[in-house]
Amino acid sequence: MRKREAEEAKAAIVIVHGAMEHHGRYLPLADMWTSKGYHVVMGDLPGHGTTSRRRGHINHFDEYIEEVKVWIKEAQAYKLPLFLLGHSMGGLIVIRTLQETGMEVDGVILSSPCLGVLSQPPVYLRVASKVLNVVAPKLLVASNLTVEMATRNKEIRDAMENDSLYLRKVSVRWYSELVKGIKNAYKHQDKFPNVPLLLMQACEDKIVDKTVVRKWFDQLNINDKAYKEWEKCYHELFSEYEQNEVFALAYHFAEAHLMKQR
Repeated sequence: MRKREAEEAKAAIVIVHGAMEHHGRYLPLADMWTSKGYHVVMGDLPGHGTTSRRRGHINHFDEYIEEVKVWIKEAQAYKLPLFLLGHSMGGLIVIRTLQETGMEVDGVILSSPCLGVLSQPPVYLRVASKVLNVVAPKLLVASNLTVEMATRNKEIRDAMENDSLYLRKVSVRWYSELVKGIKNAYKHQDKFPNVPLLLMQACEDKIVDKTVVRKWFDQLNINDKAYKEWEKCYHELFSEYEQNEVFALAYHFAEAHLMKQR
């Protein structure tokens, strides 16, 4: 877990990264938040980045939930308004954490949350994975996710290609648990707390199915929710050429809800 603190903080935000990546890719975003007066708490999810557990593998999706709970509790110690920001699988983890724990936060920002994937393994591999999940759950397979699918930003693509911490393979169990996590996000939708939500979705997403993301959002029964679809953008909204505008919307969302508390 890592913390980046603002000089005169008015709120805190927990950032949860997506699959295959690590918290280091969010340092520029964290700096943007701290410059605006927000303490930032984040870290590497189990099996990712520099965590000691086997890279690309988890035994159960709850490992992610338990880790993010620690980050949230650390942020709560500031005794300031608290926001959660989750990208892709990180968005799914934020959803599942709130559904399972009901932890109190002041707002949630989701970026292209992983509520359905476009690229799935062939049918024969999905059938085989049911057997492998039992007999060889730690077997690593290629993710088939490319940097070209993630962003239009060539500078970011080049950095990803040369990032030794970026995962290229995941385990059979990891994939199985991701699928379960997505199913549970829908199954327990009524358990999502009534907190302000901003969901931002990439219009040209090559990884997440934007139609099911919108369906989940439309079915969510909460009082304060907003949806923004970014034209031309690929999956990683905070890495796209429009990243400053994306951040500005997220920041204004947080600021608007801070104003309501004053």
